[in-house]
Amino acid sequence: MIIGIDLGTTNSLAAYYGEDGPKIIPNRLGKHLTPSVVSMDEEGQIYVGETARERGLLYPGSAASVFKRSMGSAKKFDLGKKQFTAEELSSFVLRSLKEDAEEFLGVPVTEAVISVPAYFDDKRRKATKRAGELAGLKVERIISEPTAAAIAYGLYEKTRNTRFLVFDLGGGTFDVSILELFQNILEVRAVAGDNYLGGEDFTGVLEKLFLQKKGIDPDRLDAKTRGLVHKAAESCKLGFTENTRSEFSCLIDGKEEKLEITLKEYEEQCEPLLEKIRKPVQRSLSDAHIKLSDIDVVVLVGGATRLPVVKNFIIKLFRKFPDTSVHPDEAVALGAAIQAAMKERNAAVKEVILTDVCSFTLGTEVTIDRGGGRFESGHYCPIIERNTVIPASRTERFYTIRDDQTKLTINILQGESRFAANNLLLGELTVNVPKNRAGEEAVDVTYTYDINSILEVEVKVLSTGEVKKQIIKSQENEMTDEEIAERMKELSYLKIHPRDQEENRLLLLRAERMYEESMGDVRRYLDIQIRNFEEILDTRDRGKIEEGREALKEALKEIEEEDL
Repeated sequence: MIIGIDLGTTNSLAAYYGEDGPKIIPNRLGKHLTPSVVSMDEEGQIYVGETARERGLLYPGSAASVFKRSMGSAKKFDLGKKQFTAEELSSFVLRSLKEDAEEFLGVPVTEAVISVPAYFDDKRRKATKRAGELAGLKVERIISEPTAAAIAYGLYEKTRNTRFLVFDLGGGTFDVSILELFQNILEVRAVAGDNYLGGEDFTGVLEKLFLQKKGIDPDRLDAKTRGLVHKAAESCKLGFTENTRSEFSCLIDGKEEKLEITLKEYEEQCEPLLEKIRKPVQRSLSDAHIKLSDIDVVVLVGGATRLPVVKNFIIKLFRKFPDTSVHPDEAVALGAAIQAAMKERNAAVKEVILTDVCSFTLGTEVTIDRGGGRFESGHYCPIIERNTVIPASRTERFYTIRDDQTKLTINILQGESRFAANNLLLGELTVNVPKNRAGEEAVDVTYTYDINSILEVEVKVLSTGEVKKQIIKSQENEMTDEEIAERMKELSYLKIHPRDQEENRLLLLRAERMYEESMGDVRRYLDIQIRNFEEILDTRDRGKIEEGREALKEALKEIEEEDL
């Protein structure tokens, strides 16, 4: 049997498709939600869910949580004397859900459709699949959480064309996706999000506020007390669900500390987090080339959307009340179950064609001609831009830059930065080219990206017809976030230069950010404007620099006004 699983940062749950439609599978405690917490005792016994959470409070260091944020990375979590990766910990949660499902359904569960945040990149999606396999589940299909939610809300059954935005704020991740329904095709138009933003961060705001008000130094608290403070913050956060005031109460050093917090005060403290929500919404609309007024339905997913501070922000932002007909905690699991029924060819389920998009831009490193015989390496050339409907195939032609050049290396990159070093290196391909004058030899580079997140790179030498291919589907060549940060540190400018003057540096950073947030003609236009200003900075002519600075400011202002 195939089940649907929502593997969440804070809680996880499973669902199946029965005679009466999709249903949530209760866990061994009779509850729908299983906390995504894993603990291990001195004898090596693994605990999952509420038990694990309680053990973590009693025995600090014996439990791990919020590990979904580290999915696909090399980060290790300590449980007692042993260490586990995020995907290994996730496999324990999945195995627990599998066993609960088998107990409830009375049949073996061999396969699952598992949901992931829309903004998960390839390595995180593959890590999720491996976690399922480690749990003894066949995982042929990974479904994006917004798509699963859309299916659960029954939007795929609508008879007219519908554009809708899925707002998914879970415990540790945030996704915003724009989908469009045409007949029986459910197409993802754009995705954006933040893998490090969720309900846990809104809990953290209360923790920080409480400790500040009480004059308590968080660094002097032991692990057990920090756990109690976190639990108290969760209770305080839930208190705002029905009240405009909530009490934060926690035992510290044998003394009960209490603090009453108003909803208004909480909202003020959450402003930086709410601003982090606004940007992905704006980016998704821009990438989809639609206005907010073009959205027919706003769907809320994730437990954090039930927070009044978040819900009020959503209503103000979208200027409409969202659809809340399905429990936000359960929508993704129910949608995954429907997708599982589709995979099983269940006659009761209307088949819908699902399309997805590439969440990140895929490209390569190039060297640009600065004029006067000067070449500058390290620049990024996008080939398949983010939010391109997949499967997709794109070809770009590149030329040699030196006389008698005999080799050409294609670095395979993923990311949004103009600079190759700031993006994720996935692999590389080197081909031989005949000796010739600069610019006389060329290669066609083709990127093909499919629905299963597999990238094929083909390099063809035009003069010889030689073809080399590489399939990117493993993790060997992928860098961790820590490695990327180290690379960026190494590339920091050490010399004094007009570009490092505060006003110029800020302006370039602003332009770089807008470049990363843009696509197509706008991205190419910005690249030209940035290059022009960089060349003006190289002249060290104060008058020219001032003129160039004002010209770039005006160009950025025009783009921003067009986006409104």
